[in-house]
Amino acid sequence: MNRLLRVELIRFLSRRAVLVILALAVAIPVVIGVARILETRPPAPDELASAQAQADAEAKQPYIQRNLRQCIAHPESNLGRPVPDDVEAACEEMILPQPEWFAYWERLDLASEREEGSGVAVVIVLAILMMLAGTTFAGHDWASGSVSNQLLFEPRRPRVWGAKAGVVTVLAAAFSALVITAYWGVLALAAHSRDISLGHGLLLDCLQSGWRGAGVAGAAALAGYALTMLFRSTVGALGVLLAASVAGGVVLAVIGIDSVWNPGLNVYAIILDGASYYVDAPCPGGGIQDGSCQVEKILPIGRALWFLGVGLVLFAGASLASFQRRDVP
Repeated sequence: MNRLLRVELIRFLSRRAVLVILALAVAIPVVIGVARILETRPPAPDELASAQAQADAEAKQPYIQRNLRQCIAHPESNLGRPVPDDVEAACEEMILPQPEWFAYWERLDLASEREEGSGVAVVIVLAILMMLAGTTFAGHDWASGSVSNQLLFEPRRPRVWGAKAGVVTVLAAAFSALVITAYWGVLALAAHSRDISLGHGLLLDCLQSGWRGAGVAGAAALAGYALTMLFRSTVGALGVLLAASVAGGVVLAVIGIDSVWNPGLNVYAIILDGASYYVDAPCPGGGIQDGSCQVEKILPIGRALWFLGVGLVLFAGASLASFQRRDVP
């Protein structure tokens, strides 16, 4: 089996289309990362100086000084409870104009990047590319007719199917994990160079989210491979996968099925360790016209893993059964 795995690994890495996909899996996150770093650059020193001057001038306005005195005199009504130890500093921070009010820029925030920004986008891009790598790897064997030659050397079809699946899945997940780790490392260095505090455990949270995303990318590669081995066509496999990922959520919404069954939402729940969604529920007192309100619920990662895992096992089982029983041209 080890020898068979080595052979499949060499075949996978020697496929030109696969190498192009792996190159894109590096290039696209690089472009996204560079774009985010450039978009969140602080203003130039002269712009900051001008903003500071504007803030100082605005702070001298009578109404600003009056609000500041009122805040210091009545901290509870302005700052709430508990009252800070340094009331004057807290009031100045809340009342006085700040330089960033006059020179706005988007600060680099790793928490936002992880939850709803570029971190999720990088994972989705990698998952799509790894899915393409899996379908390309299997589809070329069927298009070229090399499957029959491979079975001459190893007639035990489950071993052949398993070796190919193992190489595709493990390599896709490992490669994605490496890219995502480098991505978050670069963003963390950029934040550190700008004296932005990452907070306790924030970088680890980002890395863990990315590593879960790498698992999603490995599963996507396996799904692409399994469906291509089932349909014996790259186009057919991609059509099914795209229909399930893109049109699946729309169809579920049209027929009124709860969005908890949306594959896309379940993928997000795995990446982010839980995802929120909304369902219709009766309003307290029936205040809305039809008496229904949107209630937020949380889709836990365990439920998402169970849902997507069952689907992946069914696809893989059908693919293996088909490969074992159907004639190979």
